[in-house]
Amino acid sequence: MRILLSNDDGVFAPGLTVLEEIARSVSDDIWIVAPHEEQSGQARAITLNAPVRVREEGPKRYAVQGTPADAVLLGVKDILADHPPDLILSGVNRGQNLAEDTSQSGTVAAAIEGMHLGVPSIAFSQARNFRRGEPIPWETGRVWGPRVLKALLKSGWPKNCVINVNFPDRLPQDVAGVEVTSQGFRDEAISTLEKRTDLRGADYFWIGYSSKPSKPDAGTDLRAIYEGRVSVTPLHIDMTHHAFRAELASKLKVADEG
Repeated sequence: MRILLSNDDGVFAPGLTVLEEIARSVSDDIWIVAPHEEQSGQARAITLNAPVRVREEGPKRYAVQGTPADAVLLGVKDILADHPPDLILSGVNRGQNLAEDTSQSGTVAAAIEGMHLGVPSIAFSQARNFRRGEPIPWETGRVWGPRVLKALLKSGWPKNCVINVNFPDRLPQDVAGVEVTSQGFRDEAISTLEKRTDLRGADYFWIGYSSKPSKPDAGTDLRAIYEGRVSVTPLHIDMTHHAFRAELASKLKVADEG
C-alpha cells in the first residue's frame, strides 16, 4: 500500500513524525509531501496567483511552498503521478480539529483534497490545552493511531467521505476508548481578536481562539474529546441544509410566481 502523508503544520512538524509512525504500522511505502511552513487555518485554499515551488528534502520527502491542498494536489498529480497513493493521511495536527473548526482546518482540507482526487483520506489531530501546563501527549497518537487506522482500513468508508480523527489531551493509558461521533457545534464562538499598536502608532491585530469549553451534545466530537475518548467522525463536503431546503423552496415559490 502506497501512503501519502501531508499536514498543515509544515514538513518539519513533530506531528508529522508521529503520523509517519502511524502509517508505518500498515505499510513501508510512505511518501511525504507537505507545506514548507505552517499553514494552519488555510482550509481548502489553493494557490492560483503565484507559482508553487517544490523542494526535495530527502528520500520520499518534499516541501511545498503552498497550502495543504496544494501539497496533496502536487503529490498525487505530479510527484506520484506514475504510481498514485492508495491512501492519504493528514496530520497529526498540533491541536484539535472539532466542530466548526473543521471548515477552517488545513489538516482536514488536505484529506478533503485527497478525497476529491479519488484517494481514501483520513485526518488526524491531537487535542491540547485541556491539561494546563502539560506538554502535548504525542505518545497518544503513537499508541492509538495504529489501532484506529487498522480498524478503518478493515471497515472501509464511502468514496465521498473523509474520516476526521481527534486524539484527546490525555496520556495513552488514560484514554477512555474510541467513539464514532458526529460533528458538533459550540454554543459560543471561540474566535478572539487582540488589537495592538506598533512603535509607529499603527494598529495591528492578532487573531486566535479562546479555550472556553462549551456544553456539547452526547455523541458529538466535542463531547468525546472532553470526556477523554478518541473521536472518529465521518465528514463530507455537502454543505446543504437538507432539513430547511424543502421549506425554503416552498417559501420562494411566491417569488418565482410573481
